[in-house]
Amino acid sequence: MEKRKVVLFGPGPLFKGGISNYNTSLAKAMDKLGIEVHIVSWTQQYPAIIPRDFIDRSSKSDFMEGTGIKVHYLCNYNNPFSWNATVKLIKSLKPEMAIFQWAIALQGLPMGWMARRLKRSGIEVVFDLHLVVQKESSSIDKFFTRYGLKTPQTFITHAYKTVEELKSTFPTKSFEVNESGLRSKAKTTVIKLYHPIYDLYAPDPQFDVAAQKQAMGLKKHVFLYFGFIRKYKGLHQALEAFDALRKERDDVSMLVVGESFWKTLDQKKWSTRLKSALFSLAKKLVMKNADNEQDYNPIAMVDERNMHEDVKVFNQFVPNEEVHKYFQVSDCILLYYLTATPSGVESLSYNFKLPVLATKVGHFPETIKDGYNGYLAEDRDIESMTETMRRFLKNPIPSDNIAQSAEQMSWDNYAKTILQIS
Repeated sequence: MEKRKVVLFGPGPLFKGGISNYNTSLAKAMDKLGIEVHIVSWTQQYPAIIPRDFIDRSSKSDFMEGTGIKVHYLCNYNNPFSWNATVKLIKSLKPEMAIFQWAIALQGLPMGWMARRLKRSGIEVVFDLHLVVQKESSSIDKFFTRYGLKTPQTFITHAYKTVEELKSTFPTKSFEVNESGLRSKAKTTVIKLYHPIYDLYAPDPQFDVAAQKQAMGLKKHVFLYFGFIRKYKGLHQALEAFDALRKERDDVSMLVVGESFWKTLDQKKWSTRLKSALFSLAKKLVMKNADNEQDYNPIAMVDERNMHEDVKVFNQFVPNEEVHKYFQVSDCILLYYLTATPSGVESLSYNFKLPVLATKVGHFPETIKDGYNGYLAEDRDIESMTETMRRFLKNPIPSDNIAQSAEQMSWDNYAKTILQIS
C-alpha cells in the first residue's frame, strides 16, 4: 500500500523563530504517523530590504535527525521564477494536501499565487493560520491577506478569535467551522484546533537547577521573559511591573532571554544602514501611523532604573540545545503582550510545566484559566500585572495542572485531526 504524502510549505529548520519550529514539529508528528512528509521551504521569506538575519547560525542540534522527512529549500520571496519552480516541485511530489504556514500578510502575494496553481492540480490546499489580522495592519496588508487567503479549501486556526477575523475578511463566503477535521463539500472548512505543545525542547532530568541559578545570579523566585524582543510582546510592561514587585521583596529575579528582533545585523555596515533606511521609508509610506519598532529598546530600562541586581539579561538568540536551561531555572513565564495571537512561547512553557502570567488580550483568555494554569492581568494595566505576580507568589500553580493542560494539546492529536486518522 502506497504511503500517504503531505507537503508542508513554510520555513524549514534552518530558520529562526516560532513558525519554523511549528512547521518542523508538525512534520515530525506526521512522520511518526507513517506519512511521507516533505517540507518545502523558503530560501528568503521577505523582501530583501528587511534589515534582519532570519537564519539560525548558532544551533548545533538537528531536528530532522532520525526522521524520514525531506526538506527542500527553494522558494525566494524576491524571485517569482522560484515561485513557479516551487509549484512544479510540489506537483511532482503528488501529495494529497499542501499545508501552508500563514503568519504574515506580506507573504500573501507568493503564497496566494502558488495556492491557486496547486488547487487547479487537485491538491487540497490548506492554510494553517497563525493570525489573520496583522498586529500592525495597513491597507496593503489587507490586500495581501485577501489575495493570499482567497483560494484555500481548508483552514486551520488555533483560536476562535482567528475564526472571526477570517469571517470578517470574507463576509460573503460560507464557512463550516468544526473541531473534528471533517471537510465540508459545500463550504470552506475551518478546523478550529489549538497551538500544540512544543516538544522540540525537552527538560534535562540531570540539570542542576540550583547551581545554574547561582551561576546566573538568580534569586529564589524567577520570572522569565523568553523570545524575540518586539514591541507587541510588551517587555517594557513586564519590566515596569517587575520593578514595582522587586521594591517590595528581595527574593525575586526576572530573567530576560531573547534576541532584539531588529538588531541581528551589524549596525555599522553600510548595507545594514541602507536596508534600515529603505525599510523605515517603506513602512512610513505604507503604515503612516506606525511606530518605528527598530528603535524599540526596553532593555535600556534595566540601566535607567538600576535593576541589574534583580534583572538578568541574555540579549541573544538561544541555540536549540540551550533553551531548556532558561525554562528549568524559572518558576513562570511573563507574556504581558499588547496584542496576541496563539503563542509559541506559551506552548513551549507548558512543555516545561511552567504556568503563564499574561494580559487579557488576544487568545490568552481562551487558553489560560485564571488560577489553574496561569494568571491573567488587565490589558495595559501595570498595577494589575504586578498584582498578578503577587498572586502567583502567594498561590503557586501546581505543575500537575500544567501537565494536564499540555496533554490536551499534543502534536499527535493535532496531526491526526488534520489527516482524519482516528
